[in-house]
Amino acid sequence: MGDLKTATFGAGCFWGVEAAFRKIPGVMATEAGYAGGTTRNPRYEEVCTGRTGHAEAVRLLFDPDVVSYPALLDIFWSIHDPTQKNRQGPDLGTNYRSVIFYRDPGQKETALRSKEELERSGRFKRPVVTEIVPATVFWRAEEYHQQYYEKHDGSGRGCAYK
Repeated sequence: MGDLKTATFGAGCFWGVEAAFRKIPGVMATEAGYAGGTTRNPRYEEVCTGRTGHAEAVRLLFDPDVVSYPALLDIFWSIHDPTQKNRQGPDLGTNYRSVIFYRDPGQKETALRSKEELERSGRFKRPVVTEIVPATVFWRAEEYHQQYYEKHDGSGRGCAYK
């Protein structure tokens, strides 16, 4: 095993995003949490109001000798609709935005190039609205959000906060 790297993505409700990445060989650990906002140590109920500025996000620890960052980006693009602004499916709000939090210049360049390639591919008829922004503090979500699908027999019912 080589030196492990970190990647952070927001692609709607973090339950499904975390579940998708947990299945990928080379992804060594995942955490559901909140990133990109201004409130310190936010709670789920606060994030859902849209007033904290956070996105529901998943932080991955991965082995780049097994899975590359570009491969993780390919998965990211495939598990959500990056043309929907501030929503995914029934989940609506800035906390569900599509966002890549890059950790270094290499990740930034790779993410920008990947987004450009996706836009040129014609896969989507609408523009890709995914934000590509520097990673800031990642706040781990409450324990009941971690590995949610595994704890609930794969059910994502109730993903949106009511």
